[in-house]
This record gives sequence, structure tokens and C-alpha cells, in this order.
Amino acid sequence: MRIERHSERGQVLLVTLGVSAVIGMLLVSYLQFLGTQYRATVRSQAWNMALPVAEAGIEEALTHLYYNGPSNLETNGWTLENGQFVKDRSLGEDHYRVTITGNNSVVIVSQGFTRLPISTNFLSRKIRVTARRSALLVKAMVAKEAIDMHGNSIRTDSFDSTNPNYSTGGRYDRTKARANGDVATNSGLVNSLNLGNANIWGHVATGPGGSVSVGPNGAVGDVEWQTTGQHGVKPGWSTDDMNVSFPDVAVPFTGGYSTPSRQQVGNAWVDHVISSSGNWLLPGLSGSLLVRSNVNAVLLVTGDISISGKDYIQLESGSSLKLYMQGEDASIKGLGVVNTNANATNFFYYGLPGNTSLAISGNGQFTGVIYAPNADFTLSGGGNDTQDFTGASVTETVNMNGHFNFHYDENLGRLDNSRGYIVTSWNEIPVSSDG
Repeated sequence: MRIERHSERGQVLLVTLGVSAVIGMLLVSYLQFLGTQYRATVRSQAWNMALPVAEAGIEEALTHLYYNGPSNLETNGWTLENGQFVKDRSLGEDHYRVTITGNNSVVIVSQGFTRLPISTNFLSRKIRVTARRSALLVKAMVAKEAIDMHGNSIRTDSFDSTNPNYSTGGRYDRTKARANGDVATNSGLVNSLNLGNANIWGHVATGPGGSVSVGPNGAVGDVEWQTTGQHGVKPGWSTDDMNVSFPDVAVPFTGGYSTPSRQQVGNAWVDHVISSSGNWLLPGLSGSLLVRSNVNAVLLVTGDISISGKDYIQLESGSSLKLYMQGEDASIKGLGVVNTNANATNFFYYGLPGNTSLAISGNGQFTGVIYAPNADFTLSGGGNDTQDFTGASVTETVNMNGHFNFHYDENLGRLDNSRGYIVTSWNEIPVSSDG
């Protein structure tokens, strides 16, 4: 009996050991599985985190380009290495390295690194972005919100003051008119671009989902479309992909300025005369304003502008004026802006954020550029001159009435002024190995 009991106990022990071994192997396998799963999870998390780290580098590069590009990129911690502007930045245990190559058209490459938990190793992902500078004045008439055209004989077209084939002596010539008088709004509302019976020698565009309303005698299209008496929008000349930014205008100076004085010029008295280049300031502008020959001036008007009757803003030969409007309302009537140079680049009107209203009316000509992104822009009257408005405008809204002709100078699109850089491609590219 004792031998049998010992045998039974031995068998039980062997079975127990066998079961324990199997359980142990199962536990080891399960722990190995959990370990593998954990490593895969943390690697996946690190992999996912590497992308926003790389994107942070892209955002820093675009911000740097906006404020310092393209001529002052070797600042704010950016260094020039082998023809590339480079910056490294740490984000806790993570970091990125970003490079900028190019000038007006740039390539940005950002590689983001994230550390694996309980390790000194890093995972990385890399993004390559291409971007180009977006000129501020590439269209004839641009608005944030609605554009509404009323009246008869409203027309937009274009010319090129630098090309004798598309201008005469640098001036608009109706016989050489081109069809780049584009009109666009950021608004995505129905009929956000109401053209009435206007003739738009150019393209039209609205924001996503927006639409264009054209009257029975209105036309949008190229030179052939217009000269053959077609109506409506020529196929392919209307889009709803307008989505651009409008930077605010800043005060041009805070000190070191002069005040225009009343002077006799010839046999007439002029209310405000700017006689030398530099900064000038007025608390408000009414009456007549004259910029003498070969003077390049900057004028800040802190109050309202009211030009009417026989009043005017005149630029003599060789002069230029950048007028910054800080007040709320501006009305330019009377004789308007008499730009003796007949070139829009000689007169710029900048509306600061507080400038919410701008009106041009009467029979006076206007040759210049308007950039007042917060102003409701009204044009009325006109019709006695084929050059009512020559230049370009960017405003909050546009309300156009009467018989206005609006001629865009294509040379304005070549000026060195920019809304920043627009991304044209954004792709992830493979990396050779983890950092």
C-alpha cells in the first residue's frame, strides 16, 4: 500500500509539474505578446506624433517667410548653411529641423523627431512643402464681401503701362485694351458677385459656394467674347475658389513728420502743400492738396477725408504719394486725384483698420491703387471720361453705380508687395532611417 501511494503521489507531482510548465510557457508567451504589443503601440504613438512635430516646423517656416521673407531670412535663429536657411527647435523631448530653399518660389523641408519611450532612439517623419509669394495686386477689383454693380456702361478691362503693345505712352488706350480686368470676392454667398449689365473683360471669382449674377446685357470673357457682342459668362471664365487673406495696414510712422501748409502756387492758393520728401501728417483732409514735383511723400491722415467741389489731390510731375487713412470716412469727389504722372504706382491709398468707408464720385479721374480691406467702397458717377479709374482696388465691399470705367494696370501685379506665401504642394517624403 505504501508503494502504491508513493507512486500515485509521484504521478500527481509529475502532472502538476507538467501543467505548471505549460502554464508557465503560456504566461511567458502572453507576456512576450504583451511586450510586443506595447512596443508596437508606443512606436505607433511616436510615429503619429512625429508628423505634427514636423508640421510645427513647416508652420514656423511659413511664419518666418511672411514676416521676414524673402530678403531678411537670416534672423530669429535661422542660419544660412549651404544655400539653405536652417533652424532647429526642441519641443520637450522632441525636436524638428526645418530648411527653406529659394526666394519667391520656395521649398520647405521639415523633419520631426520623437523619442521612443524608455529608449534613447528617435522616430522621424519628413514633410516637403512648396510655396510661392502671392502678389497683393494681381486682379483689378477684389473684395472680402459682396460686389454689386449697377447702372449702365460699367466696364472693367486691363492694360500694361510697361508694354507699348498694350498702352500708349504708358497710358491706357482703349484700342489696346486687354481682358485681365478680373473681379473677385472672398464671399461664398449666393449672388455675392452681382455684375448687372457690366462688361467684365476678364475673369470673375467668388469664395467656395458663391455664385455670380449677370444681367441680360452683361458679359464676362476675353476680348473676342466682348467684341463679338456675346452675353453671359464665357465657359471657364468663372470660378468659386477665391480664398485669400487681407493683411491689415499699420501706421507708417509715429514721429518725425511735418505738417502741410497753405501756400500760394502761381495765382491760386492751395490748402495743403507737401513740398519735400518724407513723412507728413494731417488731423483731417479737406480742401486741395498738392504734392510738388519730384517729391516722394508719405501722408498719414488721422481723421476723415472730404474732397469736394473744386478740391483735389494733385501730384505734380515726378512725385509720388502714399496716403494712409486712419480715420473712419473718406470721400473723394470734386476733381478727384489728379495724377499728372498718369501711372497708378505714383499714388497709393492705404486704409487702416478704422477706415470703414471710402467713396469716389463725380467726374474726376482716379489713377492709383486703393488698399483698404475694411472699407465699404462706393464708386458713382463717371461716364465723361474713358479713364475714370485706372489702377486696382482691394476693399471690404464694392458698390459701383453710374457709368464707371475701371482699367487695371497689369504692371501692378509685378510690384514687390505681397500677401505672404501660398502653399502649392504639401507631401510627406520617406526618410532613410530614424534619427
